[in-house]
Amino acid sequence: MLFSQLSQTLFNELRQAVPSSVSDLPEQEFRALLESLLRKMNLVSRDEFDAQQAVLQRTRSKLEALEQELAQLQESLAQDKNAS
Repeated sequence: MLFSQLSQTLFNELRQAVPSSVSDLPEQEFRALLESLLRKMNLVSRDEFDAQQAVLQRTRSKLEALEQELAQLQESLAQDKNAS
């Protein structure tokens, strides 16, 4: 119920925001035009966004682990130089 109310409110607001030549279109044509414009905006779905966010989180974790390993190796190298 809430989604349909939001959808209708958004539809009414958009109708008022666009030129009258567009807002006078029948609702079906107006929605088709709006959907076409949204597709051109190159938006991603929530599923795609969540998938990329998971990939980013895994990459971040791997990077942090590699940074720690590098720091340990550098510390070990420095200790070896000092011991020599």
